[in-house]
Amino acid sequence: MSPFGVASSLYSLLQTASSEGKSRFSSPERATGPLPSGTDFSSSLMLRLATLQSQSVNTLLGFMSGASELTGRADFSSVFDPLPATGSSLSFSGISPDGRNLSLFDPESAYRMMSVINTADVTYKAQFAELSTMQLSVGALGSAAGSLAGFDNATESSRIKQTLLDFSGQYNEWIGRFKASIDERGVLKGSQAAEISIRELEQSIRNVFNGAASGFRGLSDIGLMIDPASKMLVLDNAKLDAVLASNKPGVVDTLAEFGANFAKSAELLNADGNFIPGGLSNLDRAIDYLAENLPALRSEFGLGDPARPSARIASALAAYQRIAGA
Repeated sequence: MSPFGVASSLYSLLQTASSEGKSRFSSPERATGPLPSGTDFSSSLMLRLATLQSQSVNTLLGFMSGASELTGRADFSSVFDPLPATGSSLSFSGISPDGRNLSLFDPESAYRMMSVINTADVTYKAQFAELSTMQLSVGALGSAAGSLAGFDNATESSRIKQTLLDFSGQYNEWIGRFKASIDERGVLKGSQAAEISIRELEQSIRNVFNGAASGFRGLSDIGLMIDPASKMLVLDNAKLDAVLASNKPGVVDTLAEFGANFAKSAELLNADGNFIPGGLSNLDRAIDYLAENLPALRSEFGLGDPARPSARIASALAAYQRIAGA
């Protein structure tokens, strides 16, 4: 693997770092990347850095001696030792004014690798803040859906309609915010926890079995549906008025069933060891590892370019700094 290949794979480490997020919602094919499931973030990073060290030193010795058998006899077991603690002396030293470690055989590739790591450090912090906000929002949505289970046949139709409108507005605000977060330029691009959370709650709304015992095939039969283009919830007032007039007990039962199921889905997404807490745990470990080891990495491989976050990343990073400083 080339040094730049090492760098290119760093950003995907969270996808393979832990299987803690597996749950009833998970599917085995979601795992990506070349590393086996369960690989720890820090050990994965150290293995890749050790590979870079070994390649650089082997190639350098071969170049200097002109004999391939020399590199075959060399002992490079020390490169697999853990990274030195921050502040300790390193086997490589001497950073040039432009941030390269010229004692490496390929300082430019190592510098580019550190540029990727610098960006990842900022991105992980921004993602932690954004996913934390999603966690709170999912809990609030679950509570709002739970209120739909509080109706009975004596509840005024106007109150039922207003509660549905309130829930729709809250869901639409949520989906608008976090759909943007997982798009190509979003803070949570590639986040399995965020993508699955959006999909699961949308599927809960589309579930055609809600209201089956009352003769309905899901919420769309009572006038509440997801617009296929915008993905927003839309309430058909005329259809809701008609079914409330003809089968109000069925509407009440359907909403109670949906509210309970949606609230349960939200609870599971936020449950310990499930997708959102698992994603936050992975990010937290990666952030801690980089905080401890970045000075040593920069001393050995060069400084790299500083991160240049987008406006969205910068905003989420500021939120992380507020969380960390609280």
